[in-house]
Amino acid sequence: MTKIITILLIMQSITYAKSNTEQAGDILTLLIPAVALGTTLYTEDSNGSIEFFKAYGATAAATQVLKYTVNAQRPNNSNSYTSFPSGHTSSAFSGASFIHKRYGFAYAIPAYIGAIYTGYSRVYAEKHYTRDVIAGALLGIGFSWYFVSPYQNLQVTPTVDKDTYGLQFNYKW
Repeated sequence: MTKIITILLIMQSITYAKSNTEQAGDILTLLIPAVALGTTLYTEDSNGSIEFFKAYGATAAATQVLKYTVNAQRPNNSNSYTSFPSGHTSSAFSGASFIHKRYGFAYAIPAYIGAIYTGYSRVYAEKHYTRDVIAGALLGIGFSWYFVSPYQNLQVTPTVDKDTYGLQFNYKW
């Protein structure tokens, strides 16, 4: 009887931990873009607000179009066929990449950590496959890098080529 109670307690704690992981991902998927937009409002960066809405809107639209075009079943075998790509992950990475491109990589580090955790939480909760999370991340990053311009005159960007690694410096006159 003691073994059964121990097993039930372990199972309950695993379920509780999974629930917390999923819940944290749910919060971060909204919190990261909210911080990105809030930053534009706090700094009175109206061009940044416009660029945020373009990048975030394009990410959300592309995510939804792909979900209903690809029609992939979720790994938990639910009746939902909206697995690909992960909307939670595309949202979180859109916000993190916006902060990176607009205000610099140093400011985006916590947001990227949160976005990575969001993707992890979706796979951990068996809502998405790894491919879904990677596709969502690429959508969020891609649209942010397309629509967003740097806030400061100086931008430092890491560069990677076949045989070269370095930094690229751009300055607006």
